[in-house]
Amino acid sequence: MNQMHLDLPHDVVLLPSEGKYYKNKKKSVKVGYLTAADENILASVGNLSGDQIITNLVRSKLYEPDIRPEEMMEGDLEAILVFLRNTSFGANYDFTLIDPETDKKFEHTITLESLDFKRTETEPNSEGLISLVLPKTKKEIKIKFLTYGESQSINRQIDSYPKGMVSPSVTLKLTKQIIEVEGNREENAIADFISKMPIMDSKYINNFIRENEPRLDLVREIIAPSGKKVITRVTFGAEFFRPFF
Repeated sequence: MNQMHLDLPHDVVLLPSEGKYYKNKKKSVKVGYLTAADENILASVGNLSGDQIITNLVRSKLYEPDIRPEEMMEGDLEAILVFLRNTSFGANYDFTLIDPETDKKFEHTITLESLDFKRTETEPNSEGLISLVLPKTKKEIKIKFLTYGESQSINRQIDSYPKGMVSPSVTLKLTKQIIEVEGNREENAIADFISKMPIMDSKYINNFIRENEPRLDLVREIIAPSGKKVITRVTFGAEFFRPFF
C-alpha cells in the first residue's frame, strides 16, 4: 500500500479475475472508502465523461502501488465500484425502467450485494493468455481479455470516425485481443490474419470472450407492472452514484 494511505480506512475487495490475468496475480485489492473529498470527482459530472469519473475515482481509492485502474480488467473495476457504492449509500440501487406493454415508466430496486461473479471454467496460462482453436480456419491462437484502458482507447478511436463512415470496431478489438497465431506474435502477421479472418472465427472469439470474461453478472430479468419481462443491465458512471446529487 502507498505510504500516504497507511492510516486511511479501507477494506479488501475480491476480484472477479482472481488475479489470473495479471503479472502480480493478486486475487484482491485494498480499496478505501469514499470521503467528502471524493465528492469533488463525482461533482465533475458536467466536465468529465463517465469513463473519466470512473478512472479518477478508482485511482484515488485503489490502495495498491503496483496497479493502475487503466491496467485492470473492466469486471474488476466494476467490483470496486460496487464496493464503493455499497459502503457509501447501502446496497439498494433504484432505477427507472419502461414497461414494454404500456410504455410507462416504473421504478425498480435491486440489491447490489446480490451481484455475483460470472462463473467460468476457463484457465489462462502463466502469461494470462487463453488458447483457442478457431472453428473455420482451425488455427490455434492465444488471446487476452482487454484492460479497461484498452477498451476506452478503442472506443475513442471508434468515436473519432466521421458520421456515415464505417469504423473498424471489430478489427480494432481483435488486434488487441489476439496475441499469437500459430506461435507467431509478429504484429503485421496477426493484422494480416485478422483482415482475412472468416466471420465464423471472429464471431467465435467474440462469443467466447462475452461468455468467459471474468466479471460481475450484471444482467437482471425484471417483471414489469403489466407482467411482461424486462431484461436490463446494471451500468456504471455518474448515475450509479446519483445519491450525491
